[in-house]
Amino acid sequence: MTANVRDQDLSRTEIAAEPRRSRTRTSGIDRVLQILDCLQRRGRPATAYEIARDIGAPLSTVYVIVDDMVEKELLDRKDGGLLWLGPRLYQYGLTYARTLDLLNVATQEMHELAQSSKETIQICGRDGDYMVVFAMEEGKDHFQVTSRVGTRTPLNWTASGRLLVGHLPEEERLAIFARSATASPTGRAETDKHVLAQASAAALSQGLAIQAGESDFSVACIAAPIRDNLGACRATISIVVPDVKVRQKDPDLTSLVRQSAKRIEERLGWRRAGS
Repeated sequence: MTANVRDQDLSRTEIAAEPRRSRTRTSGIDRVLQILDCLQRRGRPATAYEIARDIGAPLSTVYVIVDDMVEKELLDRKDGGLLWLGPRLYQYGLTYARTLDLLNVATQEMHELAQSSKETIQICGRDGDYMVVFAMEEGKDHFQVTSRVGTRTPLNWTASGRLLVGHLPEEERLAIFARSATASPTGRAETDKHVLAQASAAALSQGLAIQAGESDFSVACIAAPIRDNLGACRATISIVVPDVKVRQKDPDLTSLVRQSAKRIEERLGWRRAGS
């Protein structure tokens, strides 16, 4: 008997044991999104039972939906019946990325900055209460950053995270940090909502944010905001380096990252050249 069959046999017992719940209608597309969101949050393959438990859906319903998603390549079924994101989603992502002007322009600038600085460069944006890495290119240095494309990090852990909410009204910044600020693995990330709200606005005004050792030991991030024509921080471009390089002047990393952000804004028409 394969692991997948065993999983299905076990599920029948769990389906029978499921307590009766007050029934509310959930559309098929909502269930599909719940399943995809569940896997994204987990960051690893999961069984149908684990997904059903996480999203609070009947296991029998989840089995029907994931079977259909696997057939349509929205999900991929691995050994042991584990489910993961399917290849069709990757194709959708590529098509979306090709039409996203900001990411296209920022990615080109990212490559140029990686060449001039020889350091690891990231393009980051906001996903609710998290910062997410949109694109990354490793530099020629031996230093390797642990974050990868798609990595989601609490806003208070990173320089980019603070910049991304710096343009919001103070009341909104306070609310965001009140619900989302958490202690980092190093224990050095600021968690006070008032300090964070003030720091994020100040960083955006200065056009630069630096953090060192807050999310990872001995790792620093030098970030500049990419602002639209209304002044809202739409994304950031950042240099990730060992913390001993933060103040180096050859090359001057703070100047390089600021210049890159400015060029992105100019190419998108959000800033006049030379302003």
